[in-house]
Amino acid sequence: VQLQASGGGLVQAGGSLRLSCAASGGTVSRSCMGWFRQAPGKEREFVAAISYRGGERSYAASVKGRFIISRDNAKNTYLRMNNLKPEDTAVYYCAAKFSSGSRVYSVESDYEYWGQGTKVTVSS
Repeated sequence: VQLQASGGGLVQAGGSLRLSCAASGGTVSRSCMGWFRQAPGKEREFVAAISYRGGERSYAASVKGRFIISRDNAKNTYLRMNNLKPEDTAVYYCAAKFSSGSRVYSVESDYEYWGQGTKVTVSS
């Protein structure tokens, strides 16, 4: 399975972006999908995750109430980012973990497949 993240760019503080993650070479219909981010000089951190049926979602405290994770079919996952702040500047990665249950995962090492990342820059 290959994951392709897209939708990053430059946006002013308070603005919005929607990131997309497209899967190819297989299906992620039975996968928990997650978004992580890595800011310059920092370690990669969890942002959000959604269970394979979409019934369970989890968010990092720093983005809760501003970001929304969703998925529409076996291949696409999205991260809607509202009210962006300069501290949201980072490279955003999508990831997949095969899971037949409704659990969501927030630990980087749990995920088996990773996209290449898309850069988000928020100016003040």
